[in-house]
Amino acid sequence: MQLRYAFRLDPGPGQRTALARAFGCARVVYNDAIAARERAAGEAFPTAASLSKTLITEAKKTPERHWLGEVSAVVLQQSLRDVESAYRNFFASLKGARTGARVGAPRFKSRRDAQQAIRFTRNARWKITENGRLLLPKIGEVRVRWSRALPSIPSSVTVIRDAAGRFFASFVIETDPDADLARMPDTDQTVGVDLGLNHFAVLSDGTKVDSPRFLRRAEKKLKKAQRELSRKQKGSKNREKARLKVARAHARVADARREFHHQLSTKLIRENQAVAVEDLAVRALARTRLGKSVHDAGWSAFVAMLEYKAARYGRTFVKIGRFEPTSQVCSACGIKDGPKPLHVREWTCPACGTVHDRDHNAAKNIKAAGLAASACGAQVRPERVPAQRGEAGSHGIRTGASAA
Repeated sequence: MQLRYAFRLDPGPGQRTALARAFGCARVVYNDAIAARERAAGEAFPTAASLSKTLITEAKKTPERHWLGEVSAVVLQQSLRDVESAYRNFFASLKGARTGARVGAPRFKSRRDAQQAIRFTRNARWKITENGRLLLPKIGEVRVRWSRALPSIPSSVTVIRDAAGRFFASFVIETDPDADLARMPDTDQTVGVDLGLNHFAVLSDGTKVDSPRFLRRAEKKLKKAQRELSRKQKGSKNREKARLKVARAHARVADARREFHHQLSTKLIRENQAVAVEDLAVRALARTRLGKSVHDAGWSAFVAMLEYKAARYGRTFVKIGRFEPTSQVCSACGIKDGPKPLHVREWTCPACGTVHDRDHNAAKNIKAAGLAASACGAQVRPERVPAQRGEAGSHGIRTGASAA
């Protein structure tokens, strides 16, 4: 399985200038490739080889693009690969061959984009030095805030600058399946997870995980920072300082939420052989008056973490259909008592007289439905399938939690 391990970078002043130059050159090549594709509308698209020759090799010899030679050629080639991948996904989405949300046509990049990134493959001859620094071609040895050792030799590294002006190195790592399975031995426990807003998660064993509400707690500071930004003159240095202040405030909220998701998902995967959750209509719920709270909870990101960690560590992960009446069925006798308003948090079964906590009862039903979906309740181990390429993060920084 392939995962990404992200670590914070501390480039010096000269290295920041070199990275900014590399970001700009990669962006220009990307935009030139899109422009070349658009000029060929109605005709055969130029091949990757012809684009590479025209936009990189020959462009370096012109006065307008001679500065492309100041950065690694691998960075520019990877930018062309990104364009190819973007168009491939776009056409696959048009034909219906790609699952998920519909993908639009590639758009031009801007120097004002919130995130800038460049990628170095093995051909770039980058390496991690003996003193623990990241040596990048035409950039130099960049200091890395290592928080743990990499489990294997990375196949590539992506250098990212986010909206808050922070730099990160994201390594693509191939994990060892045997080591992953040995890290988390089998267990006979199973759990159903009911996600909500009053409590972030209620487990089938009765455990209730409070919702941290990271955005709500930071809302006062965010409003103040945003108000100060709106009062600054556009284009001024003070406005840029205020923008960075807002971006850093939002980054702290996102980092804290991601850390919480990683810790809880790892705990559930470590302690249970099978995990069942309900497939929530997050996009539809986000359009309601509870939209801000739904986004603050981050259910989709949490469920995605559970899914790839279950695949990595040999656990069973089951999604229950969103139309399953988990809140209407008595987990004791199985009678369906009909829908109930959200303000009803407890109810008594008319058939057996059992008093139910709404969320706990739903978690029990989710667990039962998940066991029924996985070989009729038998404890099974899933096949070793690749997990999604999510950011694994690292312990010592606030950019992301442990992949665990």
